[in-house]
Amino acid sequence: MTGFLSDLASGITPYVPGEQPADRQYIKLNTNENPYGPAPGVQKAIEAEISNLRLYPDPECSSLRRCIAEKYGVSTENVFVGNGSDEVLAFAFPAFFTGGAVLFPNITYSFYPVYADLFQTRYVEIPLRRDFSIDIRDYETDGTGLATPEVTAGEDGRTGGKIRGILIPNPNAPTGVCLGLDQIEKLAAGHSDKVVLIDEAYIDFGGESAAALTRRYENLLVVMTLSKSRSLAGLRVGFAIGSKVLIDGLNTVKNSFNSYTIDRLAMAGAEAAIRDEAYFRKTADMIVSTRERVADSLIKLGFDVVPSKANFLFISHPSIKAAELFKALRERGILVRYFNKPLIDDRLRVTIGTDGEMDVFLEAAGELARRQLR
Repeated sequence: MTGFLSDLASGITPYVPGEQPADRQYIKLNTNENPYGPAPGVQKAIEAEISNLRLYPDPECSSLRRCIAEKYGVSTENVFVGNGSDEVLAFAFPAFFTGGAVLFPNITYSFYPVYADLFQTRYVEIPLRRDFSIDIRDYETDGTGLATPEVTAGEDGRTGGKIRGILIPNPNAPTGVCLGLDQIEKLAAGHSDKVVLIDEAYIDFGGESAAALTRRYENLLVVMTLSKSRSLAGLRVGFAIGSKVLIDGLNTVKNSFNSYTIDRLAMAGAEAAIRDEAYFRKTADMIVSTRERVADSLIKLGFDVVPSKANFLFISHPSIKAAELFKALRERGILVRYFNKPLIDDRLRVTIGTDGEMDVFLEAAGELARRQLR
């Protein structure tokens, strides 16, 4: 019975997270988690904070924001902290896009249209190029080749209006393709009347962050997470770097919802992870090295592999349907991500695990590929 639900809640199709099964032990290559643990100092920092749990956390996240600001060479007023980058992205919709429309790729993080629906925001999905790359020229005007920057209301009644923002994940997910910093700067410079939001969840695996550009472009907001390269998916800490006016907008939404989004343990662990630069770089480099080795091996096995700057690969095989490969790997105790969606239903996204885990994956993938050649 749905009679108790609002029309909004009844009409939303929620995001579906990656499978987290408990029926057996799997090699988990489906949720882009870091295969290596967090920095050694994280546990110590969390344990030291336990005695303070009777106290509310700092709603300003002051110490963590100073730490982030120091790392990225910005002022504390240019940093916003949220409960994972998902929350930061969610706050961005009512802060910047609602009442107008936002542009983002048609193949990308599937939470974006969910946020748009939740906050009743129109969106235009801009097609990727055939090689899965983003061409920033496709984001001119409203991104559809029309001469006017207006988007009409759809049959669903969602508000139309002026294009208020551009949302680009860099590297993109699930493709792993990355734009150069020069392209990000052209976007920000060429759309000074719009918020250009760059989602850098995977930037630490081969891309170059646009954080420094926020000092020159008031309309540029860069969102990052500690879930991937810092191995803190279980703590849920994300942050944004941008001009004071954009950070103030995020704070307005947050403080109209929940001023205490980050708990004491998360703040302590996050700061310890950020300060251990050597450990972060070592583990990120290990993942990059494994990714390149696995990509080369898959190509030799006949797979098509999209060049990636993330901690995952986007692959297909000319003789094996992706759904069948997904099922066969699962039966062998290996989880990967299959998106049963148009344009990408022939591909799998494979998270980079340890070298040992990836060797097991490659052995299984090779066995299945050779079976098709018999």
